[in-house]
Amino acid sequence: MNSFTRAIFIAVVCCSFVPFTKEQYTPDWTSLDSRPLPAWYDKSKIGIFIHWGVFSVPSISSEWMWWSWKGNDPSSEVVAFMNKNYPPDWTYADFAAQFHAEFYNPNEWADIFAASGAKYIVFTSKHHEGFTMWPSKYSFNWNAMDVGPKRDLL
Repeated sequence: MNSFTRAIFIAVVCCSFVPFTKEQYTPDWTSLDSRPLPAWYDKSKIGIFIHWGVFSVPSISSEWMWWSWKGNDPSSEVVAFMNKNYPPDWTYADFAAQFHAEFYNPNEWADIFAASGAKYIVFTSKHHEGFTMWPSKYSFNWNAMDVGPKRDLL
């Protein structure tokens, strides 16, 4: 995909998030569930959701890997994996230094997504454990610029 086409694609995706209604919603499920689906979303057949981050390093479980390891009801599979592959004093935060994103090439990804026929992409840029995929002064030393890839992935 050439840079002009990529720029148009990104602009269309970004503009689709601009609200086109003056409807006011309240912070409750009844109100939020009353929001109509945007026409572009309803007509789209393929979309790509990217949920990628520190939890990808051990490559076990899901984005909730930490909870499966250290939560109230740990997964025996995850605990056994961690005991077999990491030292006893290892913490979830230790994975961040190993999250290198060495194969991340956003231009190549954009070409692949466009070729797939995807009409939208959702990239999880901040995870539930607080790790941001961009440099953030609010998550100092827990973001992709300060630890791990040492670059803005967003």
